[in-house]
Amino acid sequence: MSERPMTHYVAPVGDGGPVEVDKVSLGSRRSNLWLDAWRDLRRRPLFYIALAIVAVILVASFWPSLFTSVPPNNDCMLANSNGAPEAGHPLGFTRQGCDVYSRIVWGARTSMSVGVLVVIITGAIGIPMGALAGYYGGRLDSILSRIGDVFFSVPYFLAAIVVMSVFSQYRNVVTISFAIGGFAWASLARIVRAEVLRLKGLEYVTASTALGRSKLSTLVQHVLPNSLTPVIVFLTIALGAAIVAEASLSFLGIGLGSSTMSWGNDISQAQQTIKTSPMALFWPSLALTVTVLAFIMLGELVRDALDPKARARR
Repeated sequence: MSERPMTHYVAPVGDGGPVEVDKVSLGSRRSNLWLDAWRDLRRRPLFYIALAIVAVILVASFWPSLFTSVPPNNDCMLANSNGAPEAGHPLGFTRQGCDVYSRIVWGARTSMSVGVLVVIITGAIGIPMGALAGYYGGRLDSILSRIGDVFFSVPYFLAAIVVMSVFSQYRNVVTISFAIGGFAWASLARIVRAEVLRLKGLEYVTASTALGRSKLSTLVQHVLPNSLTPVIVFLTIALGAAIVAEASLSFLGIGLGSSTMSWGNDISQAQQTIKTSPMALFWPSLALTVTVLAFIMLGELVRDALDPKARARR
């Protein structure tokens, strides 16, 4: 029985050499998580609107004299009580005869100071607690998680009411910031712990351990920097929530003192004359709403931009 001859097929080769059939065409444009997020953000008009509002609030917080030359408290005259807008006073006057526009501008400093301090306190407690619990695990994880559960079970706004009532003689920006931030860190700790648990089993963490790095060094140099994406988003939104909490406490009369420039104090005082002078209540309420909305909107946009799945859906 004769064997069948086998036919061999060879891909044709041109004069220029072998044909690269499996070559992958790579773009020359650099790409990473943050660059992709920035390219997504700069195509969204809402990002520029939120960023512009935040920039104005920040400038007003650091340099209020750029927006108004009228003292917020020293130029109050009862003759101007609930007065209408006039030259140099575009938003009218409060019940005590103070300039509404000046108080709004100077109140931005108080709101931003409280918001930034709360974010710093929340991050200083929540990030280490969550990172240590997630990376080391075991008994340390159990202890830190139970501590976090205790603080998580207490609404931070209710805890802030209790703290400000106890320390009523120390009603200032630092006290109210610790009253809010000291109980608001548990949510951040949970987020950081979950992110660290996700990252600790990846190859680069294993490689760092194989090279002889200690657990703490690996956590600080490799795990934490790669887990900051949800932290940044959370803290951006938390800043707006802290501004709302401060205004609410001041509105209830247990926040900052009445002599301190605060949108919550202005809203509380203006509610007494809402029927005769509603605009004195409207303007600080609008400033508070726009500021908080800008920070929340900025945080939501950053979160969507840093999420590849959310970018793919658009």
